Amino acid sequence: MHILQKSLIASSLILTSVTTVWAGGIALGATRVIYHTNEKNTVLPIINTSQDTRFLIQSWVSDANNNKLDSFIITPPLFALAPKKENRLRIIYNGPMLPQDRESVFYINSKAIPSVPKESLKGNTLQIATQSVIKLFMRPQGLATRSIDAPKSLTCHVANGKVMVKNPSPYYVTLVQFRVGNVKLKNNMVAPKSTLTAAIPGKASGSVHFQTINDYGANTVEQNCTG
Repeated sequence: MHILQKSLIASSLILTSVTTVWAGGIALGATRVIYHTNEKNTVLPIINTSQDTRFLIQSWVSDANNNKLDSFIITPPLFALAPKKENRLRIIYNGPMLPQDRESVFYINSKAIPSVPKESLKGNTLQIATQSVIKLFMRPQGLATRSIDAPKSLTCHVANGKVMVKNPSPYYVTLVQFRVGNVKLKNNMVAPKSTLTAAIPGKASGSVHFQTINDYGANTVEQNCTG
């Protein structure tokens, strides 16, 4: 599950992050959202899996620099979610026209703060919360190729301790299990009609291999990338 989570600190509450959406709390209904721009909105389910904890949920959309964007409306932006209940975030784009020949990417942020028992309010409280961040891909209608074919179109070149991955497709392609020879590289994402350049630890060389993540959040089969 590819969900980024952040730590938040408040004055008398210590808010920490975890590496995955924990089973006893809040879970998002997807690890990425595809918003087809010919549609008025898209939705993201959010579920409280806890047996007894109520959560306050706050959600918004940001850009790659973590700036909150007014061009997106999320409803409801702030609400309480009771134990074992589900709600749906409705995401509406209300900004200027985006590029029509390629995808654009943004980020859905969802902060979940658990309720505090009344008996704990008299002193400082350790409160564990999560802020999940998942990718929101804005996909124009009528792109020339299919998203499922985008990974096959990538070409790679290794030289001078770096690997260059060229993406001629109109889709973002996320690289996981990314390696050159026997050296593993960090997961990365190649923008549409762009080239990603990544340094290879130890300046190793060899064949380039990776998996990608499809529209449903699943890893694809490993492929070998050549120039």
